[in-house]
Amino acid sequence: MPTIYGIQYLRAVAALGVVIFHAAERTGHHFAIGAAGVDVFFVISGFIMWVISARRPMSPLTFLRDRLQRIVPIYWLATAVMVLGGVAGLFPNLVLTTGHVLASVLFIPMHSPSNGEIWPVLVQGWTLNYEMFFYAVFALMLLLPRSRRLIAMTTAFLLLVAIGLLFDSDNALFITYTRPILLEFVAGMIVAEFWLRGGVPGAVFGLALIATAAAGFAALAVLGLPFDELVLGPLAVLLVVGTLALERGGWFRSGGLAMLLGDASYSIYLWHAFAISVVVKVCGLAGVSPFTSALLAVGAGTTLGVVVFLLLERPLARRLRSRSYSKPAQRAG
Repeated sequence: MPTIYGIQYLRAVAALGVVIFHAAERTGHHFAIGAAGVDVFFVISGFIMWVISARRPMSPLTFLRDRLQRIVPIYWLATAVMVLGGVAGLFPNLVLTTGHVLASVLFIPMHSPSNGEIWPVLVQGWTLNYEMFFYAVFALMLLLPRSRRLIAMTTAFLLLVAIGLLFDSDNALFITYTRPILLEFVAGMIVAEFWLRGGVPGAVFGLALIATAAAGFAALAVLGLPFDELVLGPLAVLLVVGTLALERGGWFRSGGLAMLLGDASYSIYLWHAFAISVVVKVCGLAGVSPFTSALLAVGAGTTLGVVVFLLLERPLARRLRSRSYSKPAQRAG
């Protein structure tokens, strides 16, 4: 799929938002709105999957293989580091059980024995439970004619959300897969269909949408309003549509730091917390001010993610991709 530069820029912004959120949280500051980066990621995910499936027809198994190769290796590695750190006593609040570790690596939502939250061993991996569920349902939809996929996906996720609103349960699977946050994936797919049909507005309107989204995020933070997907989801959609409008106007270019951070956004998201924890601990022992500690933590978390992307994620992804696409040729020969 040809790179949509604006989406890469937006992925960079979303990843940095999450990094700043966690750095601020660990240093006594407040940047809760940074957590909305997750909502932006979900809308982008729906957008990208729909565009990919439209431009490059594939079977459900091929789609799932590609997604697993993209998501699993680096996540399992980060989870392994977390488990080893827990065994070594580096994370005193982490309670490890075999069942929870297995559920974590298999993307099965489960209440954490550490605090009761529906979190995997690597806490930020909770979003991957949603991503993998979305991928599984999306793969099934690939069996349908393209003209029916969007309505089928929308109906399925609306039905799940309706069930969640009508019934109560403490079951982790039920709670996870009936949340309205699922609709952010569908919203991304709908945006993608408009994009493919040339229905995205012009740059001026795009700037207005981005300004509206930014004002909405700011209002939530300043007024201390509740953060939930019912509000953050629509704001994330405005941000994505506005960015795509600027993309149509040629506002973004390849290369540069923003593109690198966008490419590395997945590794940044998975690995930043390790660096933040170390920096905050060291700064605390050294008597560094909380503000300086937060800045150093943001820089360290982002840098670690970029390094992991350059040294591990990208080379591994290329190797797995080359092996996948060389097998048919070898069989044909």
